[in-house]
Amino acid sequence: MRIIVPYPAGGTADVLPRLLGQHLGRIWGQPVVVENRAGAGGNIGADAAAKATPDGYTLLATPPAPLVINQNLYRDLPYDPARFTPITTLASAPNVLAVRKDFPARDITAFIAYAKAHPGQITVATQGNGTTSHLTGAMFARAAGTPFVFVPYRGTAPAMADLMGGQVDVFFDNIGSMAAQHASGMTRILAVTSAQRSPLLPEVPTLAESGLPGFESSTWFGLVAPPDTPPAVAAQVHAAVIEALRAPEIVAKFKEQGVLPVGESRDEAEAFMQRERQRWKGVIETSDVTLN
Repeated sequence: MRIIVPYPAGGTADVLPRLLGQHLGRIWGQPVVVENRAGAGGNIGADAAAKATPDGYTLLATPPAPLVINQNLYRDLPYDPARFTPITTLASAPNVLAVRKDFPARDITAFIAYAKAHPGQITVATQGNGTTSHLTGAMFARAAGTPFVFVPYRGTAPAMADLMGGQVDVFFDNIGSMAAQHASGMTRILAVTSAQRSPLLPEVPTLAESGLPGFESSTWFGLVAPPDTPPAVAAQVHAAVIEALRAPEIVAKFKEQGVLPVGESRDEAEAFMQRERQRWKGVIETSDVTLN
């Protein structure tokens, strides 16, 4: 049994499937291996999962990009995201705007003013072209009326390392990945991108209340099986995953990562992903995000 993660080890996208896999291994009585297949904005791992035998022994666990975003960015995508067999959404978390620890602006109001005064001079790390970190940054640039220089990385861990090292100025990432670095003073979170303030950081304002009304962006982590997976097989996988997501141990460990378990039905997951495809398509069409 393997779960393909189309991003490098070290980020939330990698940690959550590993926690899930440990619990599924106990349910199924066999090891569950997490296989990191990073590159091309998640497309390499997603393509491998799409071409796997649809027998329930290979799953894809990923943030939104390979499932609902990349078809709007890549002209020659080697797989069809809509053909994956949805299992469920594992978890979701708000994104945050974080800056290097010595960035001149000390709060979000000052940051917006600084960005407008220095157009095209602020570097923004992303987890790769078309990821939610990239598109959230593009949404912000459009809403604030100032361009950024986007610097793509091969996932969260290398982007985070350069933010902490001061090689880049800003990183839009989910709160689970960023909270510990914020608490240690290695980075500074200036705002959250959810509609309401996060209970994890109640003192940090939202972008919506900081001069960008209606701004909202979150990261979620989907679990799908290869195309043409038989419904009975997908149902068996779904039942085990839901059992795992409801286990107190998993709930506690997910919350430690700053995310909340979701675990909806397969039909609900499919409908949610369809809505997300339309939402991010609209963001791409109205932002300065180019096709590859």
